[in-house]
Amino acid sequence: MTTVLVTGASSGMGKATAVQLLRDGYTVYAAARRVEQMRDLEELGATVVAVDVTREDDLVRLVDGIGGGVDVLVNNAGFGLYGAVEDTTIDDARYQFEVNLFAMARLTQLVLPGMRTRGAGRIINLSSMGGRIYTPLGAWYHASKHAVEGWSDCLRIEVAPFGIDVVVIEPGIIATDFGAVLVEPMTKRSGDGPYAGLARKVAATTSASYASGGTPPERIAAIIVKAIAARRPRTRYVAGKYARPLISTRKWFGDRVYDRVVMSRL
Repeated sequence: MTTVLVTGASSGMGKATAVQLLRDGYTVYAAARRVEQMRDLEELGATVVAVDVTREDDLVRLVDGIGGGVDVLVNNAGFGLYGAVEDTTIDDARYQFEVNLFAMARLTQLVLPGMRTRGAGRIINLSSMGGRIYTPLGAWYHASKHAVEGWSDCLRIEVAPFGIDVVVIEPGIIATDFGAVLVEPMTKRSGDGPYAGLARKVAATTSASYASGGTPPERIAAIIVKAIAARRPRTRYVAGKYARPLISTRKWFGDRVYDRVVMSRL
């Protein structure tokens, strides 16, 4: 039976993915800091593990505790840090990368030896449409997701000879608490001073975008499960509100047009 490890499984896309995998008969290990929010997954048959993905000892304990090894790793844990570059401390910026990139990289390092030995494995990395585009005050978030994209491409080539696939998922606006979690800290960082006007516009636009409805996380979960089950998965899957239009606008019309489109929405 295929064993899948899902990080960030206490809510949103991670939880929806774990639920779908359990329904489809996979053996699921669900990891997140908030174990109390994964009791429903435990009742469905998942093994839930309290993990802070930025802690080395937590990650080692997690992988060592999975008997038989990990067949599929879903690197879903992440968050969005917004605020003007000038207003964001380098410590905060480092933590954004610790969660969104380095935690993913370290966990991947820990599961790769077992996958190589078995000659098979699949690594699913949750990026974002933000890994292909950019938005005002999101420099550190977008930088981390652009890094995930490049890192995943290099990894895919490196591990392909061992029968291991690497897949990137690029969601758009999803019906989760991402927007709410983003707005308040951004306002604290940049709500006063030279970037206050822009911060108010970004906060209002973000809140409105999520209030009008995002793509259900179950939609992204279905795509992740599809990528896991595919004999030969795509290297990238794009889905969710605004993802394709915004990625296509930048790709086909260039940065200057994209800049105007994005700023016109504020």
